[in-house]
Amino acid sequence: MDKNISALEPQNVWANFYALTQQPRPSKHEEKVRAFLVDFARQRGIEVQTDKTGNVIMRKGATPGMENRKGVILQAHMDMVPQKNADKQHDFLTDPIEAYIDGEWVTANGTTLGADNGMGVAAALAVLESQSLKHGPVEVLITTDEETGMTGAFGLESGLLKGDILLNLDSETEGELYVGCAGGLDATIDVELDKEAVDASMAAYKLSLTGLKGGHSGMDIVLGRGNANKLMNRLLVALREADVRLASLDGGSLRNAIPRESFATIVLPKQKESELKPIVDAFFADTKAELSAVEPDYSLSCQPAELPAQALTARATACLCNLVYGIPNGVVRMSDSMPGLVETSTNMAIVKVEDQGQKCHATISCLLRSSVDTAKYDLARNMQAVVDLTPGAKAEFTGAYPGWKPNMDSPILKEMREVYRKMYGKEPKIMAIHAGLECGLFGGVYKHWDMISFGPTIVHPHSPDEKVNIASVKKFWDYLVATLENIPSK
Repeated sequence: MDKNISALEPQNVWANFYALTQQPRPSKHEEKVRAFLVDFARQRGIEVQTDKTGNVIMRKGATPGMENRKGVILQAHMDMVPQKNADKQHDFLTDPIEAYIDGEWVTANGTTLGADNGMGVAAALAVLESQSLKHGPVEVLITTDEETGMTGAFGLESGLLKGDILLNLDSETEGELYVGCAGGLDATIDVELDKEAVDASMAAYKLSLTGLKGGHSGMDIVLGRGNANKLMNRLLVALREADVRLASLDGGSLRNAIPRESFATIVLPKQKESELKPIVDAFFADTKAELSAVEPDYSLSCQPAELPAQALTARATACLCNLVYGIPNGVVRMSDSMPGLVETSTNMAIVKVEDQGQKCHATISCLLRSSVDTAKYDLARNMQAVVDLTPGAKAEFTGAYPGWKPNMDSPILKEMREVYRKMYGKEPKIMAIHAGLECGLFGGVYKHWDMISFGPTIVHPHSPDEKVNIASVKKFWDYLVATLENIPSK
């Protein structure tokens, strides 16, 4: 396992990325990486400040002869999605990421890599520390908590940044320029459920649904991968004929990741035990066949477990299963204007059932995305209608953020298309993305900004399979350097 990623080219970018892998930086816990960024700037004599929200802003003056160019903001986010395989021992609050070279890629040992958006941060830092690049006035904006709420972008105040052009370094396919993105909305559904005592006439089993690919709930939702929460619920419904009741449920962990695993503890009458395995086996055979092309590692186990003291009543179990069944998941509509692009989707990211005193409490968390605001809120009303049919359930919709409307007449888009054509002899792809980029929020505060998003090739973000293509990082860096050299005059 070759861990010497700092030796890769371009060394300045990879050395900075390696340094980032040593800084714990899960969303909501960015204190250490923020301190690292501030220290990076101060050691190099770079102007730096931290705003009220926790964003880090750095500034570097124009190089000689470039003083008349428009100011550029290089933007990325400091946090990463903390996902790991079930058998991996790793504490994202303290442990460094174990990055290594795997052929043409850099990946991590059993965890997310953090190339999303560590590669963008690393490139921005490389620009700041370079003594040879040619560029106009440069500001670097590293936002906080992008992955779990875009807190940094929401909190960015007007007047802090002086530039005219924002280069967002948070896209994930080299050769593509992004000029638009989807908006989002969080849905949290809560329901109180009745429970009852479990006696010695019952048996308990643990269901473990694992091995799904998961992935980014915006970028990968179109791939038709299995959703662990939906699959587990489907199994629980199939098990009704064995009089199964649910004792606990834990599926998914992050609102913006397709859930890869779900674990349930169930109870059933001992006289029904002989029916359990045939139902589970038949369910697995059916769903394995359905998902064979996209989920080759999908697995399901059913093992005896310690008998819990209490479990949901049969009626409460059915109530929860019907609710989960009714809530939509996946692609809702494809875009009419951009073939192949998802317009509207939702991801059932988390489903948990916990014992809370006299009742059990179930929580369902979904992230709704759409490039059309009216469609996004119509999807929310769809969910609300399902929730209204469930006694004791309530839904809350929060964290709405706008999409970014494409501007095909953008001056920086015209310039970057020409630069790419000269460098690589072909046109870059002009794209919109079914994910939440911070550009949508920035545009509401800095209405004059001309914005583009681009980056190296990263696959399977938000999952332990995340990896970044080494050759694409070199192309991304060279293109960034050439773009800065060709920024138009004021």
